[in-house]
Amino acid sequence: MALKQLSLILLAGLILSCNNGHHVTKIEGKRIEVNPEIPADSTIEAFIKPYHDHLNKDLDSIISYAPMTYAKTDGELNTAIGNLMADAVYSQCNPIFKKRTGKDIDFVLLNYGGIRSVIPQGNITTRTAYEIMPFENAVVVTELKGAQVQDLLRYLSIAKRAHPISQQLQLTLNERYEVISATLNGNAIVLDKSYFVATNDYLFNGGDKMSFFQQNEGVYPLNYKVRNVLIDYFKKTDTLTSKKDNRFIRVAP
Repeated sequence: MALKQLSLILLAGLILSCNNGHHVTKIEGKRIEVNPEIPADSTIEAFIKPYHDHLNKDLDSIISYAPMTYAKTDGELNTAIGNLMADAVYSQCNPIFKKRTGKDIDFVLLNYGGIRSVIPQGNITTRTAYEIMPFENAVVVTELKGAQVQDLLRYLSIAKRAHPISQQLQLTLNERYEVISATLNGNAIVLDKSYFVATNDYLFNGGDKMSFFQQNEGVYPLNYKVRNVLIDYFKKTDTLTSKKDNRFIRVAP
């Protein structure tokens, strides 16, 4: 019993000592640089190897074929890779949006800077999709009035960059990069009509200064990453056929 009482006294003293006003005032640490000179831990490497090999096997699996190299620098306002990405988003996402809402996506807008790599000529693998789109951005559909779509068109006119747009939108610019013609599926844009525009969450939140998305009538997250869109699109497309076309043209002066 005496031993038990002594233990309780010591425990009480320890608790009281923790509340006697002492505070940590300094923490010291040592910086250890990670470099190739640090020897590898064979146990950890052996544990990781099966996962590493499985991941590489999945990433290197062939899912499509590119008959030429696709690069975002192959056109001023209209590139084959940009057209491919915008059309892939439309192709993969419109059936999902249609099933959930009963409505169709009117067109897709992505950004030039979001294309992070080329698609080299030859076999396309899952790794290719990760290289093109290494970010975790997901597709959202936002409802815009025609007036906001006009703001979107003015943005494209001022930006003078090959921001990807899907083939439903046809733009013609003059020598000063002013929009002189804009149609959706061959029809003029009506200011008070609602349009459903697919983009990614980065742009929807104002990335690349695309503020026009904030003046929306509603937003529909699809929980579908752009990278996964590309992977699924590649898997169902044996050979890529995307090319520069007339969806975004500039007339000579």
